[in-house]
Amino acid sequence: MTRSMVAMLLVATGMVRSTSGQSLVSRLKRVPDGEVRLAFAARNGICGDGRTFIRDRSSGPGNFITMDSWDGDKSWRNRPCEEGPVRVALMVRAGEIRSVKIYVGGSWPSGGANVTDWGQLGANDAALGLIELARTAGSDHDDLIFPATIADSAVIWPTLLQMARDRTVHRSTRSKAVFWVSQIAGDKAAEGLNDLVADDSEDQEVREQAVFALSQLPKDDGVPVLVRVARTNKDPEIRKKAMFWLGQSEDPRALALFEEILSRPN
Repeated sequence: MTRSMVAMLLVATGMVRSTSGQSLVSRLKRVPDGEVRLAFAARNGICGDGRTFIRDRSSGPGNFITMDSWDGDKSWRNRPCEEGPVRVALMVRAGEIRSVKIYVGGSWPSGGANVTDWGQLGANDAALGLIELARTAGSDHDDLIFPATIADSAVIWPTLLQMARDRTVHRSTRSKAVFWVSQIAGDKAAEGLNDLVADDSEDQEVREQAVFALSQLPKDDGVPVLVRVARTNKDPEIRKKAMFWLGQSEDPRALALFEEILSRPN
């Protein structure tokens, strides 16, 4: 069997992993100025009209994730909503991202000389590549994380948590990573978020975002950690944040903590 035939067999059987996602940063440095387009499969329930809105049908019939220039008119709910693909358009100049547009459904308009089309990428690779772009693009483009969260079957929460802990990354990007971890990771995120909250040397804004993220987890995952933070964290502002979000939870464990605190002798 020739070497080329072996390579084809490995690709066909899934033993060769695509590197399209990991190479997005390096690929971007080589494109001419203009628009870079990429697309990938969306996870189940994600749909859009290809222009103005993106919905998540799995979270309810009327929910939208993002909408461009919404004026309060709810007639968009009756519009056709196409399931995928996710389409991302990056405006690039001198190898750097200037703006980001995200769509679900629809198709690209005809391109011109200033359009570079990377085609349909593997969803997991594209998601990880977009997160890496967010890591390197600075505070202006933390919106690159969002399309990664709606990629089909992409496992991105460990990468987001790693980015949230990376102090070389811009603070607002780290905070956005913490938020999205809370939205997608469930119980697996609680330990990592608690570590961020407990780290006294960590940036205050990132720690407070981690407290909020704990409040967004399922109650059985987030509430016990918030109770522990409210009881034991050395930072009074962090304890106050934990108490606030516990108050919003209406959880019996939160009420028990409040009763305990109020019953203490002065």
